[in-house]
Amino acid sequence: MKNQKRINNRSFFFLISFLFLTTLLNIKSLKKVYIQDIRISGSELFSQNDVVKNSSLNFPIRLIFVETNLLEKELKQNLSLKNVSVSRELFPFGLKIIVNTRIPIAYGERMLNDEKILGFIDKDGIFINKQNVDEKNLNKLTIQVFGWKEKFKKILSEIFIAIENYELEIVKVTFSNDGFLTVEEKDLKTIFLGFKPNLINYQLQKINNLKNQLKKNSFSKKIDNIDLTNPDKPKIKVFKP
Repeated sequence: MKNQKRINNRSFFFLISFLFLTTLLNIKSLKKVYIQDIRISGSELFSQNDVVKNSSLNFPIRLIFVETNLLEKELKQNLSLKNVSVSRELFPFGLKIIVNTRIPIAYGERMLNDEKILGFIDKDGIFINKQNVDEKNLNKLTIQVFGWKEKFKKILSEIFIAIENYELEIVKVTFSNDGFLTVEEKDLKTIFLGFKPNLINYQLQKINNLKNQLKKNSFSKKIDNIDLTNPDKPKIKVFKP
């Protein structure tokens, strides 16, 4: 009987503890999240105010109503982040936000509503707004990109990969308003690549081959521009004496 009574008391204690904890958690989850309850890690660039300004959520908001997936999507897009993770926490109470910033490898320029926007480009061809970049990552940038648009991301990524894999020194990439692509290489000068993004890898191989061939006899010093819009029939224009 004593053992049975002890078991019953223990079960009652666990039940009361469970109910108390459940009630506490429910109360906590209904508590409102204020700006001071937002904790950010991964970068010192962004503040609690940045989170509030770049979210469609209206703070303060009850913790249970925070749509973490929506907040992640908005912050990733609006703050030019590579990755972001948002989690609701009860102890300590609030929102925990872990950010992974993009590393710029080129200066960038885009047009938005007829306004010129200055920023940077990362290795994936993503445009990064100036305020979302750590200045310590800007010391070694040698490439400029003009006329950036969302649809040019893949082309830019292929160009950056080629710069890493070949001996190319591309210093400028320009997209015209209608999408005509021109690059400037340190030795080969201006190179016209045209409107066909599906040819970009083949064109970059051609540029690398031409550079290797022309540098052997110092012919590259005489080049004004190269037309590679048809990569099988390159046209080289030289300076007239």
